[in-house]
Amino acid sequence: MMRKKRRSSVDKGEESVTTTKSKKSRSAGRQPKEAASEETNQSVFGVFLREAGVTLNQGGASNEIAVDQVVFQKRIQKQLKKSPRYPGIVQEFTAGLESHIEEPERFRNCLLPCVPRLSDGDSSCVSSFQESLLRMLLGIEMLQTFVINILLEKLPEYMLDGPADGGLSIPRVIINQLKWLDRVVDSKELATKLMELVSVAPVEVQRDIITSLPEILDDSQHNDIARELNTLLQENTQLTVPILDALSSLNLSSSLLTEVVRGAVMATLAAVQLEDLPVVVKFILHAVSASDAYEVVYNLRKKLELEQCVLPPVLQVSQSRMKKKGSASTPAAGSSQDSVTLMLDGIKSAVRFQKTISEAWLKAIESVDEVEDYKVIDLLVLFILHSTNANQSRRGAERVLKIKVRTGLIQEALLQRTFRDYAQVMRGYFPSILALAQTLLRSPDPCVVPFGGHMYRHAFTAFDSYCQQEVVSSLVTHVCSGVGGEVDMALELLCGLVTEKPSEMALYAVFVKGILDYMDNLTPQQIRRLFHLLSGLAFGQQQQGSHIQDDMHIVIRKQLSSTVPKYKRIGIIGAVMIVGSMGASRLKAKESENGSLPKETFRQVTALLELVKSSSESSPEAAALYYDELANLILISNLDPQVQETIADSVVRDFQDDFVVDVGPEISGSFPFPACVMYNLDEKESQENIAINLLPVLAKDIQSKGEQQSQTKKAHRRVSPLCLSPFFRLLRLCEEKQSQAGLEEIDGLLGCPLILTDMDVVEKMESLAKAEKEFLCTLLFHTINWFREIINAFCREKETEMKVKVMTRLQNITYLQTVLERALAETPGYVPPVANFDGESTDGIVLSTSAPVNKAKKEGTGKKRKAPGKNSSESSSQLDESTEADKTQQEQPEKEKEKEIRQGVSLVSYRQFFRELDIEVLSVLQCGLVSHSLLDSELHAKAVEEVVLGPAELVFLLEDMFRKLEFSLAAAPAKRSPFLKGRTDKSVGFSHLQAEELQGYCFLLCSAAARPLLTPGKLPQPFSVLSENNGVVDGPATDVQEHQLMSSAYQLLLQVLDLASQGQRNLLKKALGVMAGRLKEGGTELNLEQLVKHSFEYLVNFRSTMPNLSTALCLSQLLSTVSEKGGNPAAYREQTASLAKRFLSQEWVTASGEKERGNKFNEALHALLSIYLEHVDDVLKAVEEIAGEGISELLNASKDESSASWPTLSRQTFLVFYKVLLAVLEKAARKIPASKISDSTEAQSEKLLTWNLAVRDFHILVNLVKVFDSRPVLNVCLKYGRHFLESFLKLGMPLLDNSFKRHKEDVQNLLKTFQLSTRQLHHLCGHSKIHQDMSLTNHVPALKKSLELFVYRVKAMLTLNNCQEAFWIGNLKNRNLKGEEILSQRSQESEEDEAEEEEEEQQRSPQPEEEPGKLDCEESKKGSKEDDVDEDVSDDSD
Repeated sequence: MMRKKRRSSVDKGEESVTTTKSKKSRSAGRQPKEAASEETNQSVFGVFLREAGVTLNQGGASNEIAVDQVVFQKRIQKQLKKSPRYPGIVQEFTAGLESHIEEPERFRNCLLPCVPRLSDGDSSCVSSFQESLLRMLLGIEMLQTFVINILLEKLPEYMLDGPADGGLSIPRVIINQLKWLDRVVDSKELATKLMELVSVAPVEVQRDIITSLPEILDDSQHNDIARELNTLLQENTQLTVPILDALSSLNLSSSLLTEVVRGAVMATLAAVQLEDLPVVVKFILHAVSASDAYEVVYNLRKKLELEQCVLPPVLQVSQSRMKKKGSASTPAAGSSQDSVTLMLDGIKSAVRFQKTISEAWLKAIESVDEVEDYKVIDLLVLFILHSTNANQSRRGAERVLKIKVRTGLIQEALLQRTFRDYAQVMRGYFPSILALAQTLLRSPDPCVVPFGGHMYRHAFTAFDSYCQQEVVSSLVTHVCSGVGGEVDMALELLCGLVTEKPSEMALYAVFVKGILDYMDNLTPQQIRRLFHLLSGLAFGQQQQGSHIQDDMHIVIRKQLSSTVPKYKRIGIIGAVMIVGSMGASRLKAKESENGSLPKETFRQVTALLELVKSSSESSPEAAALYYDELANLILISNLDPQVQETIADSVVRDFQDDFVVDVGPEISGSFPFPACVMYNLDEKESQENIAINLLPVLAKDIQSKGEQQSQTKKAHRRVSPLCLSPFFRLLRLCEEKQSQAGLEEIDGLLGCPLILTDMDVVEKMESLAKAEKEFLCTLLFHTINWFREIINAFCREKETEMKVKVMTRLQNITYLQTVLERALAETPGYVPPVANFDGESTDGIVLSTSAPVNKAKKEGTGKKRKAPGKNSSESSSQLDESTEADKTQQEQPEKEKEKEIRQGVSLVSYRQFFRELDIEVLSVLQCGLVSHSLLDSELHAKAVEEVVLGPAELVFLLEDMFRKLEFSLAAAPAKRSPFLKGRTDKSVGFSHLQAEELQGYCFLLCSAAARPLLTPGKLPQPFSVLSENNGVVDGPATDVQEHQLMSSAYQLLLQVLDLASQGQRNLLKKALGVMAGRLKEGGTELNLEQLVKHSFEYLVNFRSTMPNLSTALCLSQLLSTVSEKGGNPAAYREQTASLAKRFLSQEWVTASGEKERGNKFNEALHALLSIYLEHVDDVLKAVEEIAGEGISELLNASKDESSASWPTLSRQTFLVFYKVLLAVLEKAARKIPASKISDSTEAQSEKLLTWNLAVRDFHILVNLVKVFDSRPVLNVCLKYGRHFLESFLKLGMPLLDNSFKRHKEDVQNLLKTFQLSTRQLHHLCGHSKIHQDMSLTNHVPALKKSLELFVYRVKAMLTLNNCQEAFWIGNLKNRNLKGEEILSQRSQESEEDEAEEEEEEQQRSPQPEEEPGKLDCEESKKGSKEDDVDEDVSDDSD
């Protein structure tokens, strides 16, 4: 009571003050009515507030409240209701409020929270926090609408004002008053007014209003406001974030949310700013329903163009520089990365908590099937999916990445772009990147391994030192695993990192050094690479890893001193690699050292070389490996001149001492065979003849081996012929590096003879002892390898004399190989001497009979011939008696082979025992015809001799080229296919091969090689004869042997070009340029499409010169490959088909005049027929032509005759034709477009006609089993018959459903024809069961099921067309292929029911009075029964 009295006295005082003020204002000249009204309003508003407990303060002081806000609201409501002027008093009260807040300061006070008024220390009834006055008035329902209107009217006054002192934004505070009201009286009206405000307000105010909508409006307005926001979103992308923020908080129906997500949000995604992107993506992913997940994610992925969001690093650097110079407008380089990071976090949270989203992302990425459509976001999302804890997402990400990398859709360029532009983003996913890289590197699929390597490399380059250490540790783990592919790739990566980032890698040298403990699992090639990278770190010019030098020396000395060949080999390889690093030329060294090697380093290098030499002297294999390793080092490294000179001096001296002797009149010594000097290309008159003493050295070596077995150890150095070729290679490379004049110092070795034995001894091989046979074979291997190294050395010489000698040496090789083939045939179980020493241990070598696709060494027989003479003219005459080519020999059947003279052994399986030919040797192909003068004793020209590359040499070189190219192209994606068990064997002979060098080299050579073969009008003799006689070999005019060799060369050349045409684009253009350049000069300047056109025209010219079917197939395949590379492959289809048909319609005979036959011929025929049917315009017509005409002619021909129109079709090749025809027919049926209800009558008629043709072809082919009833033919018929039936059920029957009413006759005829085929298939099933042939009966259950399905499917069709009464089933007897009844199965009803599918003749409706299109059912039935009787009779007659 005391408090109330005090308050009333105060109120009176305030009232008197107010009255005084109003009087003053009136006396100041204001209008009396306004003043009176203001006084009244103020009095009502002020009095009510005072009585309710709120004091309105002036100036900067906040309004005070003396009671709790709930009490205040109740008092005001009570006062208003009890007032006699109610409800008018409400308007007076609000008018007073409006007047009060006219002044900005007072308005501000009313918006800010009231403060508790503390008087007499009693504040127990007032809480510490109170709402603002306006907020409390909004809580009074009768005032709410008026107060809201006042506030919303006041808001525009402050819209354009900036934040007041203290950062207070009046519009934002006004909007905050409307939030979280206990009840909104008129929510719809409020929503309307707020949206009106949004339409006129500036952006900042718009954002405040929109984000507050979910907190202002009640749920009933959410859907309506969402529609308005959706419209606004499409109009103004600046409001994207607040609108999505509001939408995500609104309680919306699923249909509306889907409409919003799919409509406006997706539409604005492309235009949204980068900083808003995370909000948009998060909203889309969190608002999507499970059913729409895939479609939404697919569209989201399509529209997310991160590549356009982030600047390239170069521009980022330039912008950061501008910013340093004071350009304030330039954004920070990392801001875009931050936005991308936030966006990915949104995706991560979505896929982590919503399984449907993760599955949708995987499916969306998997559905892309074009390389250019893959984006950075795809890789980032795969990393995100892998980083989630869910096993399903992790496995799914691995699976999709592997599939896409394997198919070449996700490539290294995309990975590089991702790491380059988003390194900061990807750092957060490093564990996943590392795990995926490990998985890919360990994959057994060679196609995905390099991609894992790229991930490691980019991670090391882009991330910090912690990540680098993890990458190196992981790579070391891969190396130590011992799995071939992992080791190869990991070592290659480590070597690359040492080269690119030596200082960073030096920090982790200790990790890499740990691999030395696991060398037992590594191959020599891997050990070489390991020591290369370790020596580069430890002994390189910068010597960043010098702390591991001592460990390296210890390991090397330990291995060199070992008596175990394996460890000694490791020591030799490692020591030579260290010599390479220590002895590297110091061209960039300090000037004070004059770029030369420091004395101490030089001393260490020479000491190490001496150590290796002395350690390997006692073992020829070790010495040969040392020479080969040193030769490779000199070839690829830039050694210091002092080191090179030291090595060269030692090599020249030792080689002369060991292998070169002066030739005397007699050769002293006792040898297993008589020694003689052979293969001398120098003038006989020369007084100082030298020779390679191969026979004596070999005899002595074999003798010393025997002695060594009986003695404990040999103290002195052994000279072995094993070292001859490696030693000469080292000598030659030293000379090339040292001498400016090339090989002048050692050119005498090219023409110098060898001390061998007369090769006539091969004719007496049968009478020799085993040791003598093996001695002779070893001698031949060493001789051939010597000549191969000689050609390697001198093939690039320009002088005519030298060229002649090189070509003669080639002739020597081809001759000696034929001799060796015969010698090996008589020496079973013989293991040749090792020729490639960097392979695995040579103990217990098992000669493999397998070979790559095209056998590269000659595999044919050799006729008995005279030994070659000692000069080039006699040697060149060897070609007239060279061996027959293996290709055609292999195609002859076994019986014919037995008639031939005794065969030699194929050298294919002995390839690893021949020295590798360098790529440069292929340049001999460019020599063509070489003329040189023969001089008499007075140095006058007495004759001119021409030396031309013969067929045998051409084949020899082309085979080598083909094998190298095949290896290079096939091995490129998988880094030489490391996961196959025989990897080291497959790579033997390719250790010097550089793929890029080869591919750049091959097509200059193809051009040269093609000169004698592919020059229209200037064909070699065999092909001119073929051209004149339309492919028929004219026996007397043709050298059979030359014909066969040239055929092989022709075929090889086409295969080389075909391989090249499948390569990379630049390689492809070179290959096409070679061919196009023959027809049109300046071929290299043409674009790809023109190159394809001219190449195609050029190659078609050779259609009449094909020596055999295999070569014809090669030409067809080459044309097919070339045509696919152009922009319009369809333009060449007709020509390709026409050419293939020409070859199929040609009779192929061997050089001896007999018809070609055998497995090779059948394989080529199968491929050629497939090419023809793939490229022909009308497949069904082509099948009918062959099946109807060609096979009919064959049936009428005698047993050994062929079809007249298709000479390649004979009884021996029928199976090939039959299989291809059925397979192609079934494939064509699958490609017939499916029927649609909306199809026009013309479209239906066209499809029906196509099916009629297909069914007719099928009927012809199936009925052929009555004549050709061998098991393979029946097997093919059962297999493809079922496939065709399934295609008919899937694609043909829906067409019949829709066409039945319009085309009854056609449908009935089609089903009748098909019935004949299905009946024959049923008989075939019965035949299979009688004979209990497992290979046939395996097909029967599935076929029977399809036949039964066919019955019910026809019944369904008739029911659909209201003709079910016309369907009836009769019992068809089980018969065999000859139509004879199978008695044992007569009572088996179940099988009969399956067989009756033929009896459901396509009856039409039995009611004649119905549609005029339907015929009388009785006639139909009668006709059907007659058909059945006729067929049964015909079956019986068979």
